[in-house]
Amino acid sequence: MRYFDHNATHPLSPVARAAWLDAVDRFPANPSSPHRWGARAGKALDDAREQLAAWLGCGASDIVWTAGATESNNAVLQHLGTTTEGWVLMSPLEHPSMRMAVDRWLAGRCEFLPVNRSGVVEWGELANRLKAGGVTAVISMAANNETGVIQPWRELQALCAQAGVAYVCDAAQWLGKRAGAGLGSCDFVTGCAHKFGGPPGGGFLKCPPGFRPLLVGGPQEDGRRAGTENVPAILSMVAALGEREAALGGISGTGSGFEGILASKQTSRDRFIDALKSGLPGVEIVGEASERLWNTVAALMPAAADCRRRWVVRLDRLGFAVSTGSACASGKEKPSSVLSAMGYRSDESDRMLRFSAGWETTEQDWLDLWQAVQEAARSLLDVRSAGPDPR
Repeated sequence: MRYFDHNATHPLSPVARAAWLDAVDRFPANPSSPHRWGARAGKALDDAREQLAAWLGCGASDIVWTAGATESNNAVLQHLGTTTEGWVLMSPLEHPSMRMAVDRWLAGRCEFLPVNRSGVVEWGELANRLKAGGVTAVISMAANNETGVIQPWRELQALCAQAGVAYVCDAAQWLGKRAGAGLGSCDFVTGCAHKFGGPPGGGFLKCPPGFRPLLVGGPQEDGRRAGTENVPAILSMVAALGEREAALGGISGTGSGFEGILASKQTSRDRFIDALKSGLPGVEIVGEASERLWNTVAALMPAAADCRRRWVVRLDRLGFAVSTGSACASGKEKPSSVLSAMGYRSDESDRMLRFSAGWETTEQDWLDLWQAVQEAARSLLDVRSAGPDPR
C-alpha cells in the first residue's frame, strides 16, 4: 500500500521508534517521583523542553507537554474562555478541535475572520477590526490540514502584538514540513507528534505565564497540566522533530540544503498536479493560487456515479491510501467547513480528494499515484456509462 495520507497521521519514523524504545528502557519512573530514577526521567523531559524551545524560539518554561494538539487546543480555549473578556476572532479554516472548543468555551464571543477564495485569511481586514477594539485574542493556524494553504501567521502575530492582543497558532501541520523558527513569538502554539513521524499521544502547548489548566489534579508541568507525563512519547516526538528540523536547516530554516529540499519535493508534487489537470479535464486544485505545503494536493475530482464507488475507495483497491475532504453526500456528515469558508458549494466539496505525502515519498510514488488515478477514472467512467450497478 502506498501511503498518501500523512496529513492525517505520519507513520512512526525509525528515529522516533528508536527514541521511544530507548526511553522505555532508560526512564521507567514517574518524573515526579523523588528518587534518582524519577529525577532522571524529569531531567530527560527538561532537556527535551529546552530543545523544542530552541527550535521555536521561546523559553523552555513556556512549553507544556500534552497528549496532542486536540488537548492543547481545548486547553487554550478553556483558558481564554475563563480568564478573558471581549471578542475572539477566529479563522473559519480551523481544525474541529479548535472550532468545537470555541463553541464550548467562547459561545457568543467569537467572530470569524474573512477568508479569500484561495484559502488565505485576509489579514488586512484583521488590521481594521483590531483598530475597532474589543478583541482579546486572534486564532489562526499556520498551515491548513485539508488544503495545505499556508497562512500569514507572521503578519497576524505582528498585528496582534502591536494591538496588545493574544495570538493563538495551531502549528500541527506546519511543524515537520517547515522549520519551527519564529513560532515562539506567538502567545500560544499547539502541536502534536504524529503529524511528523512521532507517536500518537505526544503533544505540546506553548503558553504565557498565568495559564489556567484544563486538566487538574496534580502539580505536573508547573501546575499547568495535571497528569503523569508520557516520557517515551515526548522524547520520541522531540527526536522525530529533530530529524525534520535538521533536514529543514535547523533553527534558521534557511540552511544550505533547505531550499533545494523543498524545491525537489514541490517539483514532484507539481508534476502530479500538472498530470492531474491535463489528464482529467475539470479537475480543480483547491488553493492553487496560494503558497502551500510541499506535500499536499487538495483536488476537486470529476464526480463519481455512485457514492459506494467514490474515488477514495477505488484508489484504496489499487493500493493507494488517500483521504477526502468530506464524506460523499450521505446525510451523515456535513460538507467541509474549510471549503465552505472558501466559497465552495457542498456538492463541490463532496468531490475533494486530499493527497498528502511524507518525507520518504519519492517522485516515482507520485508518478505511480497518477497511474492509479487514471485507472480509477477509467473504472468510474465505465460505471457511469453502463448505468446503475444492478446489484
